This record gives sequence, C-alpha cells and structure tokens, in this order.
Amino acid sequence: MSKLTFAAADGTSRPLYLVTKEGLAVFLSVLEPAARAWVEAAGFAAKAGETVLIPGADGAIMAAAGGLGDARDWERKRFAVALLRGKLPGGLWRLETELADTRLAEAALGWLLAGYRFDRYASAPGPKADLVAPAGVDAGRLETIAAGEALARDLINTPASDMGPDELEAAARDLAGRFGAAVTVTEGEALLEANLPMIHAVGRASPRAPRLIDMSWGKSGPAVTLVGKGVCFDTGGLNLKPGASMGLMKKDMGGAANVLGLAQMLMASGAAMRLRVLIPAVENSVSGASFRPGDILTSRKGLTVEINNTDAEGRLVLADALALADEGSPELIVSMATLTGAARVAVGPDLAPFYATADMDAAALEAAAADVRDPVWRMPFWEPYETMIEPGIADLDNAPSGGFAGSITAALFLRRFVTNCPRYMHFDIYGWTPKSEPGRPKGGAAQGIRALFEALPGMVGR
Repeated sequence: MSKLTFAAADGTSRPLYLVTKEGLAVFLSVLEPAARAWVEAAGFAAKAGETVLIPGADGAIMAAAGGLGDARDWERKRFAVALLRGKLPGGLWRLETELADTRLAEAALGWLLAGYRFDRYASAPGPKADLVAPAGVDAGRLETIAAGEALARDLINTPASDMGPDELEAAARDLAGRFGAAVTVTEGEALLEANLPMIHAVGRASPRAPRLIDMSWGKSGPAVTLVGKGVCFDTGGLNLKPGASMGLMKKDMGGAANVLGLAQMLMASGAAMRLRVLIPAVENSVSGASFRPGDILTSRKGLTVEINNTDAEGRLVLADALALADEGSPELIVSMATLTGAARVAVGPDLAPFYATADMDAAALEAAAADVRDPVWRMPFWEPYETMIEPGIADLDNAPSGGFAGSITAALFLRRFVTNCPRYMHFDIYGWTPKSEPGRPKGGAAQGIRALFEALPGMVGR
C-alpha cells in the first residue's frame, strides 16, 4: 500500500545523512573513527542512490548515509532521495543534511513519492522505512502534493474495464464529497439538449454513455476553470488504431486525472479561488452509431468542424467543454490532455509542453516548475499555422493533412473556443512514465500539476 505521509517524531529516529560527492570528504571527517572506517571500507562514494548502513558499538544500525551524486546527477535525477527509501530497513529516520531549503523540500517530497504503490489488482507492499518531516519544510503541503499526484496516477493506472465514464464520474464525486464541492453531470442524450453536441458525437458509439462532469468549489476569490480530457479509452473510432497503438489507451483520460489531482491539491490547501473543473468523459468506440470521417459537426460555440480523422477526437470533446468554460468568463482557463503524438516526438515523455496566451503566465509557470522540479516547456501558438486548421468546407479541420506541427495545430484548434477569457493555458501531456525513475514508477504520471499548484495562486492573485 502507498505510504504518502511523514511519521510523527517519537525520539527513536536514526539519522540518514545525505551526502553529495563534493561533500564526501567533509562528511567523512566529522564521523567517529570507527564509523568512518566502516564507511570507507564499504566503498561508499556518495553516488546517486548509493547507501551504506552504519553500525554502532553494539552492532545495531545507528545511522545510514545516502548518496546524492554530484551537481550533474542532481539535475539529471529528480528526487534522488527516492532511490534511498527502498534500501533502508524499517523504522524511523530523519534527514541530516546541509541542503538548501528548496533542495531539502525536494528531498522530502521525493521520499513521499517513493511511497506510492498501485495495488488495486496485486499486492504491492510499501517501503518499510518512515521519515520524520525535516525541520524547515512545509510537511502538510508536501503531503498534499503527494496525495494529489497519487490520485492522478491511480486514475490513469486503472484499466478502462474499471475506469469508464461512469467510474470517472464516481471519482469526481468522491473527490467533491471530501471537500464540499458541488457536482452536476450531463449525460447521454441530455448532452444534445444542453448544447454539447461534439461530446455526444464522440461518445455515442459506446454503450457507456458520454457525459460532462462539472465540479465547482469555493465561494470567493478569482475564478479558475480546469478542463481535462476524459477519453476513458480510445479505439480511434472508425479510423481504428492498430493494436500496438491501442495498448496504452487507458491513459487517454490522463488530462482528466491530472486536473482532478490538481483540484485535490488546491482544495486541500484551501486555495483562495473559485475553482471549476470540467471533464468531458467519453469512450471513443466503434459501432453503427460512430461518427464518421467526412462528417461535419456543429460545436457548442457554433463553429463547424470537418472530421478528417475520428482518432483526433480529444480536441472535439475539449472544444465543447472549453466553450462552456469560456461562457463563464473566468480569469484563467487551463486545459490538460493527452492530445497528440506530435508532442511526444517534440519533447519526449518527461517534459510537459504547454501553450499560454499571456507571457506573464508562462513566465510564472516556468519559474514555479524549476522550483518544484516539475519540468515544462513552452510551445508557441504560431499564428501562421492557423490556415492549416481551416479546411474551407467548414470552419475548422480536426485533423489537418501534411503531418507537420501536430501539437501546435491542435492547440490552435482549442484556442478558437476560448474568446471571452483573456488568459488560456493548454497542456499537451503524455500522462505516463515509460521507465521507472526515482519517485516516478512506470505507469500513470502527473505532469505539470505541481508547477501549476505552485504558480496558480500568484498568477490569479495579481
């Protein structure tokens, strides 16, 4: 099971010395002679993730040392401390280190993130070692971040058999219930009556009814709306994906999972804002009711969209949700989606590419991302490509031909549905860690939400 909280201090904790390669000589010089001889005999070189247990005079473990590597390792290996947690024996530990405040907070968060386990279908014992919250860090905030990340990971990791539109709605309702938020859901044919036609069109082929989940929380402060793509499984529709491309499509609701994880962080921290979360939850399936290549759909905003590929469905459901969000004229709209393969080709799985209409928002996010080690990369709303999403037969093309600038043209498409709100940010995330890294096991991933959690209060509080 996951262990995502710090332990209470009870006087029995043992020191875990965090040692960089640069600080190894100083560390050795302050040890008692017997301990120094033991550490040297063990060949401890402070490599990232390296550990050595240090016995006392009675042979019992009295301390441990953990390597952080050098400055280059620190930049390359986020949450290096996460490598240490699973190597330590059970019991209570405390960090002994000269790390600066921001790095100490990162180390403590890395420890918490290393406690995540997805054990819904098979046992996955958590680590045995526990940590007392280091002095000088905001322990409650770090625990809030870890819990939000865990929620996003759990939702993405759950297979579509147990995470369809119904279950995604249930997850949103559960979250709302824990924090006193309100939820309304528009489902099935009611989507047409509510003028959400593209959400209906994408989801109507599935026996699991499409829906729009609308959650609101907070009574004062600036209004912020989060919109998350909730395609619970994507076959590609009539433009059917090959089997190899369908294997990870349970994660196509990663945008919804991430906005719910972020919403949990904001609500748990009592953020001073009026928060709204919109999730179009659908399954893009194949049946006689499927929407077709060549169809022209009319969106909530009145813009018509020519369907040139039914596998470019995420932008369709997001478009209706964004139009609804825009009608409320919030101060800021943020959308998150596992939207394009082009984004992965451009920046790989680790970076969260984002688009922003306001330079000040982009700068604030980038600064926050660096502080909390949640990497993002700004992409351009490149105006000359606007013509690529204009097919002539309709206002917009959902899948421009040519194969170039796929992430940018998708972002430009979405921006067409945000005309009242002056500040819009869009994240084209991957939502998956393909290879286990420190604090980030293989599987569902939270991307960009730590940076947003750090940046949002200042961004909308200006």
